[in-house]
Amino acid sequence: MSSEKIGFVGVGRMGANMARRLKDVGYEIAAVNDVNKEAAAELANELGSAHAENLADVTAASDVVFTVVTNDDAMRAIYFNDGDNLLQGAGGKTFINCATLSPGIQKEVADAAEAAGGGALEGCMASSIPQAREGKLYLMIGGKEDLFQQMKPILDQMSVNLKYIGDIGRAAQVKALVNMVMNINTAGLAEGLGLADALGLDLEMVCDVFSQTGANSRVLETDAEDMIARDHEAWFSAEHAAKDSGIAADIAKEAGVNLPLNDATYAQYSKLVADGKGDLDKSGVAELTFKGRHP
Repeated sequence: MSSEKIGFVGVGRMGANMARRLKDVGYEIAAVNDVNKEAAAELANELGSAHAENLADVTAASDVVFTVVTNDDAMRAIYFNDGDNLLQGAGGKTFINCATLSPGIQKEVADAAEAAGGGALEGCMASSIPQAREGKLYLMIGGKEDLFQQMKPILDQMSVNLKYIGDIGRAAQVKALVNMVMNINTAGLAEGLGLADALGLDLEMVCDVFSQTGANSRVLETDAEDMIARDHEAWFSAEHAAKDSGIAADIAKEAGVNLPLNDATYAQYSKLVADGKGDLDKSGVAELTFKGRHP
């Protein structure tokens, strides 16, 4: 059994499977917390952990706390809430924040953790649920390198490819670029297939041609079949795609860079969310590009 006690805040499908992986390789999952108390209680029972309804109790029970929450506002809620937060009793504790967030909130949290006597890293993920369960995440780490080295044995158990990016906030910048390009590729593929369908072309043939030409992409492999079949079970939701394209837009604005393709992609995913379809997979952007699928 490894010596560090691990806590998790945010145990949706990603967080829960990360916790299961660490339990499998010998770490004690000391406490779990989620706004979905039923899900947290079920996972706690499965892993033999405490279901900590208070955030401060997660910190108290753990040496290292992983967070996997939805956005910057959720981060502020778990770290800076006046009544109950993770930074209470944070001396000597390490926080590893794994969601796709703005660089600014990552730095804000890291500074606050250090002020409280602890430390924080970014653990930005570029993988999905099966990889979380199997310990095959692609993890991009930002923060102090000595703290990264201390946490590396834990992170190695979660990752098939562990990349130290640099100072706090840098991993968030790179992750924003990853998701920006992925979302643009996804929206572009949806338009290509939507137009091919409108022209009456055989979509299987079109996908085969794409795969052998400059139109090939990882997204073609993962999303084309789902776009055609309208199978949009969420692995990475349209709502998250909109959020992440928005983060990229904000970073670009601060840098004084114009990103028209990202802006168009952000608009498409925002429309899906506004239409009540934010819980679809990112492949659901095809619902806006195939004739007859939208008003």
